[in-house]
Amino acid sequence: MTNKKLKMIVKSKKPTYGSDSAAGLDLYCYTDEPITVKPGETVKVHTGVSVEIPDGYFGAVYPRSSTGVKKHLMLANTVGVIDSDYRGEIVTFIYNYGKDNQIIENGDRLAQLVLIPYLRCDIEEVDELSDTQRGNKGFGSTGE
Repeated sequence: MTNKKLKMIVKSKKPTYGSDSAAGLDLYCYTDEPITVKPGETVKVHTGVSVEIPDGYFGAVYPRSSTGVKKHLMLANTVGVIDSDYRGEIVTFIYNYGKDNQIIENGDRLAQLVLIPYLRCDIEEVDELSDTQRGNKGFGSTGE
């Protein structure tokens, strides 16, 4: 598999892969002063990183599992989507679902960026869709 180039402007700590097989690049907090996130509060946290994602890919910003488990912090929108034509800074919105204040400091790992290929489709309006065994049965219809 050929590696694609991910061009980036970095004003903070450069994103890094945590291991040779890691899918996501760790994104780090970029701040002059520690940020306090109170219980039930959402705060805007900068990464200091702007990227040029290759055509045919998008960036998915996912939470880091250890941040959620250890600090009770999550991304407010759960997953962020960065389109390949966006050139601004990657900014996260962090929500504290715990009971204690949490402190985020410059250089703390916040989230991870995963590049994912996508398919753009031509949209065709029709009067009906093809039939399947499941059909229009919704949530829980295929088992528990």
